[in-house]
Amino acid sequence: MAQSDWGLRQQWVKSCHDWIGPPDKHSNLRPVHFHVPEDESAAEQKLRELRQETQEWNQQFWANQNVTFRKEKEEFIHSRLKAKGLGLRTESGQKATLNAEEMADFYKEFLSKNFQKHMHYNRDWYKRNFAITFFMGRVALERVWNKLRPKQKTSS
Repeated sequence: MAQSDWGLRQQWVKSCHDWIGPPDKHSNLRPVHFHVPEDESAAEQKLRELRQETQEWNQQFWANQNVTFRKEKEEFIHSRLKAKGLGLRTESGQKATLNAEEMADFYKEFLSKNFQKHMHYNRDWYKRNFAITFFMGRVALERVWNKLRPKQKTSS
């Protein structure tokens, strides 16, 4: 491990916050490395695990969706260019493209074809966010309660 990497690793170990990384090349989502406090309560652990699971679920959905989108877009462009009697490259060697109106046909078709998939995704996304919000409230109440209740004296 390089010296600079080791310094970052030690900072991460000492950090008491979540770290957000650069966008993933497949999903375009920014990954989160969740901080795990030493004194994490059961409710805090449940919240963190739910957030991690939701992040992984979201990452998987958008990575798959974006791969499908790119593949179908390329196939659409190739088929339209072929129908026009054009190749994949222009005479100057640049990649051949379609105009905005022609691409609008693809976008409309793609969204229509994936409507049900996006409906299910949105429904599940709202359910997960509701659960996360519920546990965030529970953790907040637990923290307030722990601050307000009298401290138990330890006997020596």
